[in-house]
Amino acid sequence: MTISSSLMSDDKGFGKAVYIATYGCQMNEYDSELVRSILAQAGYVFVDGANEADIVLLNTCSVRENAHRKVYGHIHEIRHKRQGRPVVIGVLGCMATGLRQELMDDRALALDLVVGPDSYKRLPQILTAIRAGLKPAPTLQGARYPMITTTMEHPGYDVTLSEFETYADVYPTRSAGVNAWVAVMRGCNNFCSFCIVPYTRGRERSRPVENVLDEVKRLADDGFKQVTLLGQNVNSYRHDGKDFAHLLDEISKIKRIARIRFTSPHPKDFPESLIRVLGENPKVCKQVHLPLQAGNDRVLALMNRHYTGAVFMDLVTRIRRACPGIALSTDIIVGFPTETGLEFNDTVRLMQEAAFDSAFIFKYSVRPNTEAERRLKDDVPEKEKTERIVRINKIQTDISLGKNKALIGQIEPVLIESVVLSKGNSVYGRNDANKIVVLPKGNFKPGDMVQARITAATPHQLKGEPLAS
Repeated sequence: MTISSSLMSDDKGFGKAVYIATYGCQMNEYDSELVRSILAQAGYVFVDGANEADIVLLNTCSVRENAHRKVYGHIHEIRHKRQGRPVVIGVLGCMATGLRQELMDDRALALDLVVGPDSYKRLPQILTAIRAGLKPAPTLQGARYPMITTTMEHPGYDVTLSEFETYADVYPTRSAGVNAWVAVMRGCNNFCSFCIVPYTRGRERSRPVENVLDEVKRLADDGFKQVTLLGQNVNSYRHDGKDFAHLLDEISKIKRIARIRFTSPHPKDFPESLIRVLGENPKVCKQVHLPLQAGNDRVLALMNRHYTGAVFMDLVTRIRRACPGIALSTDIIVGFPTETGLEFNDTVRLMQEAAFDSAFIFKYSVRPNTEAERRLKDDVPEKEKTERIVRINKIQTDISLGKNKALIGQIEPVLIESVVLSKGNSVYGRNDANKIVVLPKGNFKPGDMVQARITAATPHQLKGEPLAS
């Protein structure tokens, strides 16, 4: 719904209409919901596009180079379309902390605020200061790092990393739907050499079990049927001696929640208790995203991944033994610095052995301020990276097609997510393995659980026929 910002203007004519654009991972989606809740409590309203807004906030990702480029392009596009009309533009999230100096110094961007992921509660104060042309008060106590010194020209910088902030006292403002993201922990302690997340989101800290349960109960009351638990390393969740397996079991006791998913776990933190829950708890979906990254032990060591190919495959075997038929997805980086062709072949071999249902495959790109940028030369030629990613994508496509074709004839429970497709004659949902299933349009609504027989398959989705009820 579009709201006229003139209705929310202060005595200087400065409006309170906000547009938030979100880039990157599911954690950023959740953080945008937190920001909406925090700003709504302070009297801000939300509009559907940047051109209608008084304040544009870009919640950013610095893990992937493509997201970085998109953010810069979007800022310049907003400036161009506004044609001189005033607008406050701010960058939130990982780019705010990871590239803070670059953002502060870039006169072409002319940002009004740069706020990191642990400082969202200060947004109302920062925006008030910008509106008044004043400098914000010092940052909250107990922060790990000092706030970057601001100037009168740039009052809106706060990229403090906190040791304790989990936003446990903020209930996110969500749109109605079937699935809800729930961050159960924040930060990361792993320091993979290619990743900047520990530097942009700080150290690991977990929310209390009861606090998470309260949020999920409210989600059930609001009509959500599925929750996806989030963390940079979600399976390292721990609070007052309670681990992630305990949290999953407790959430499963909430009756109106039909399915529980989680992402992303780290292979080095996958205890037997978690494998047990996957195998025994019917509400915990039989699908795990298990990032491999590379199949060669030397490259894995350079990545600081804390496992070998053999250890990873042993984990895959134990998970499949406890939960036959489970769907596994993964992440792969090709062309990591110094990776040879023979070492890349180890990744190919391990992918074929693991037979993942799907994979997100990326060419390595240098991310500023990471350990890999400091210590390793990006020496794999771009042509070689392209050849490797084309080859491994073809292999994965063939594996995915085979996995999906094996489901033809089976009956799958499908949780309906949408009743609107472009042709208007289909609906889609997901099975327990998180695979998209397209069904003929019927008397379905989002949140319905439909039993369907799989009739056809592509590498990326299934087709089915609903069974008569």
